[in-house]
Amino acid sequence: MAAAEGSDGGKMIVLISNDGRRFELPEAAAKLSQIVSYMIEDGCASPAIPLPNVDGDTLAKVVEYCTMHAAVLSDTASERTSKERELEAFDTKFIDVGDVTTLFELIMAANYLNVKGLLDLACRRTADLFKNKTPEEIRQTFGIENDLTPEEEAAIREENAWAFEGY
Repeated sequence: MAAAEGSDGGKMIVLISNDGRRFELPEAAAKLSQIVSYMIEDGCASPAIPLPNVDGDTLAKVVEYCTMHAAVLSDTASERTSKERELEAFDTKFIDVGDVTTLFELIMAANYLNVKGLLDLACRRTADLFKNKTPEEIRQTFGIENDLTPEEEAAIREENAWAFEGY
């Protein structure tokens, strides 16, 4: 139930993924999502908040991220400073999801739920996957089919020679 009390005495929020999975998390963690925060403030969180655009596996990751970040944000300033390195290590490990499909699902969920920190983290990880790669390597990494003819590709390379220097 959305209004249940957590073990620390705080209000718990229930989120329901599009495949019917239920996730209970502290209100402070749920409010890291701007859309969920608005639903809570508008009284739409009882008994649970359905999220039709997020599947259960992805929502589990979002809940994990929000729960960890909310726990650190609730600490005092001195405790928070010491935990920031711990949080950076968590983020580094957390976003190393292993495949681009999961990464894109996280981006879509973070965007839909408006979880800015997670969206920034996932987009930064995507940008890192592009770094120092040729267009062919990027296509391979992201499973993109080259729909240009060799002539069209040559024309683009000629028009934008500066972008292809060093490749």
